[in-house]
Amino acid sequence: MKGNNKGFTLIELIVVITILGILAAVALPRFVSLQGDARAASARAALGAMQAAAALTHGANLARSQAANAAADVEGPTDVTMCNRYPTADAAGIIFAAGITATDYQIAGGGTTDTSAVTVRPNGVAAASTTCVVTYTAAAGGGSCTAPGNSPTFAIDVSNCN
Repeated sequence: MKGNNKGFTLIELIVVITILGILAAVALPRFVSLQGDARAASARAALGAMQAAAALTHGANLARSQAANAAADVEGPTDVTMCNRYPTADAAGIIFAAGITATDYQIAGGGTTDTSAVTVRPNGVAAASTTCVVTYTAAAGGGSCTAPGNSPTFAIDVSNCN
């Protein structure tokens, strides 16, 4: 008389492992694609935050009839540095005004002149990558931060955020 066998047979285990392998092969490409989509959305969010921050600080500068390079007083103890009535392209300017942090983004370049540009990449994108990047270039003023008249420029490339 046979005893009660408990457990799985070798065939059952092989079938389960095979099914799990097939599911992993189908799910992995979808997961990788979602990461790229998330990075692209993060770059677009940074662009929107930068555009809104530039408009807000520009409006505050005009409403207060301040000098073109006067710091913008925003909520909090720190003012936003300005050039030609728009935020400078550095950490104390557009990066601070937009609330962009090094925790979420890679920040490179920048400066306080009217020809400076700062680039922002979502974390997970290679630092040398020329795609999946947002660039803010300070408002031109003919070499001076006291000659308003132009707007800053924004550029985004999310063609390859994987």
